[in-house]
Amino acid sequence: MAVEICVKAAVDAPEVLGDCPFSQRALLTLEEKKIPYKMHLINISQKPQWFLEVNPEGKVPVIKFDDKWIADSDVIVAIIEDKYPNPSLSAPSELSSVGSKIFSSFVTFLKSKDPSDGSEQALVKELKALDEHLKAKGPYVNGENICAVDLSLAPKLYHLEVALGHFKSWIVPESLTRVHNYMKALFSRESFQKTKAAKEHVIAGWAPKVNP
Repeated sequence: MAVEICVKAAVDAPEVLGDCPFSQRALLTLEEKKIPYKMHLINISQKPQWFLEVNPEGKVPVIKFDDKWIADSDVIVAIIEDKYPNPSLSAPSELSSVGSKIFSSFVTFLKSKDPSDGSEQALVKELKALDEHLKAKGPYVNGENICAVDLSLAPKLYHLEVALGHFKSWIVPESLTRVHNYMKALFSRESFQKTKAAKEHVIAGWAPKVNP
């Protein structure tokens, strides 16, 4: 029986998969584990009544297990790992924080209107740390096989690439070759291609935050 999951629909295109990196993380986990699922696209600006009844907070993603709807991508991914242990996506706990500050650094830089506020340098510092980790451990965060940390980072790095490229004409420094190779490897996976939002929907999703 297919697992039911609610994810964000695209802004201005409610019948198309939207740009939520946390929704994509959950979908990537299901795809990598080859778990059949039924996807409900939720229009965030006009949430359906049934969705608010099962999930009063109204956040996505939410997934249904044993007739109960569960929110929060961290919790969802942990439950999927527990219920469907093969193939394993778990990684040693000391790796769980690898790249964990990249997304917040990216958002700060993206919203910044002051080129001298250090937000760009802060993001580059986080990406350099990831590059160093991949140099020691790569090609993925936990070596040869993809793990849950990679599936959390992949959508965030995609948003970073698309949004900073569009709004700031910024790209990841060429010197960070391992990060570039890592992104290429993640984005080319079948699971990623099936679950990613189109670039124009990523841009539309960030536009109100960049120019409020």
